[in-house]
Amino acid sequence: MTRFDYDLFTIGAGSGGVRASRMAGQLGARVAIAENDRIGGTCVIRGCIPKKLLSYAAHYSEDLEDARGFGWTVEGASFSWHALIASKNREIARLEGVYADALKKAGVAVLRGTAQLVDPHTVEISGKRVTAGNILVATGARPVRPAIPGAEHAITSNEAFELKALPRRVLIVGGGYIAAEFAGIFRGLGAEVTLSYRGEQILRGFDEDVRRHLHDEMRKKGVRILLRSAVHAIARRADDSLEAAGVECDAVMFATGRAPHTAGLGLAAIGVKLDPQGGVVVDRFCRASLPHVYAVGDVTHRVALTPMAIREGAAVATTLFGGTETPVDHDDVPSAVFSQPPVGTVGLTEAKAVEKFGRVDVYKASFRPLKHTLSGRDERTLVKLVVDAASQRVAGAHMVGADAPEIIQGLALAVKAGLTKQQFDATVGLHPTAAEEFVILREKAQLRD
Repeated sequence: MTRFDYDLFTIGAGSGGVRASRMAGQLGARVAIAENDRIGGTCVIRGCIPKKLLSYAAHYSEDLEDARGFGWTVEGASFSWHALIASKNREIARLEGVYADALKKAGVAVLRGTAQLVDPHTVEISGKRVTAGNILVATGARPVRPAIPGAEHAITSNEAFELKALPRRVLIVGGGYIAAEFAGIFRGLGAEVTLSYRGEQILRGFDEDVRRHLHDEMRKKGVRILLRSAVHAIARRADDSLEAAGVECDAVMFATGRAPHTAGLGLAAIGVKLDPQGGVVVDRFCRASLPHVYAVGDVTHRVALTPMAIREGAAVATTLFGGTETPVDHDDVPSAVFSQPPVGTVGLTEAKAVEKFGRVDVYKASFRPLKHTLSGRDERTLVKLVVDAASQRVAGAHMVGADAPEIIQGLALAVKAGLTKQQFDATVGLHPTAAEEFVILREKAQLRD
């Protein structure tokens, strides 16, 4: 019987890789994990967690203004980018320690260095070769930098978390969720923000009403949005400022998508099939085209969300060492955009529902939140339900407004369970909340041609 050094060797200590390795270790497997950077991956180190911490910080400028409508007077308030980043760094270091401790407790060996596959059972790391019965690729994705003149002058979301100072003027190139989120962060912290997107509307792939509503709300907050706008070059000016697409600024940030991090891993050389974007092609059990090789998370170029990477990692561990082949369900996965205001969504967009069912019923409402009747702020919330006309099953729920991600997480249970519009109608609303709007929607919206 062939004896390997490990039962599982994981490349990448992000959310998916750590979950798979921990569970495999707890199930009795001999596990090692390789990481050439900090433990925690994109989510913990340079993604979800630091981004939301900065988003919280960006809300305080409006909160202080709104307080006046409720009788509070706040004098002498000031903001320190240095203090914010220092606080963020302390929390990220703490979480990195939590992840490392969890691996240690599960008996997982952590190997530092860049790993490369030699064959389906062999990995080379820092000049040393180790063998494993199974190999898991969990290397995530990286920001894409367009190949344009002057691209070296720009930053990506990776560098945005470590800027020495808050730029006075920022140009964000892109129209996806990262662009929308950082536009809100920089604007809320006091910067002048321009967002340049080559498409017809921001947030491609989201529901059309959501896209338009967020665009309008971002514009109200002072974000300048240029649609059908392309950045072909970035120039450094004599005063050390930058110019791109006719916009003068102090920083240009690319938010133009992310690509699976597979370069240099040796996957294609050993016969692992990759998609045109470089993602590892896997089946519903996260198995690659080569036996004993698995992949989870953003490197598979499927649903690029941390909870999905965690779910996939757990499924691989259970399949290999838990005695149960476990597929991963990618339907009705809730997602959020921590823009200002935030977006929460689960299930099908109106367009996708029409494509799938043919006939759909749509219910939606736009309203001024109770808070802003006293704050005086011109901000509106959007709620929307998309219903299969034949079965009356709620196929999609969408929201733009304060607490949207928190509210949609609860609605995700209803959508996943296949609840009908009649069951929504039979549910008593919790008053006064924005969430209650989802159970008091009664009038169908007129569908677009």
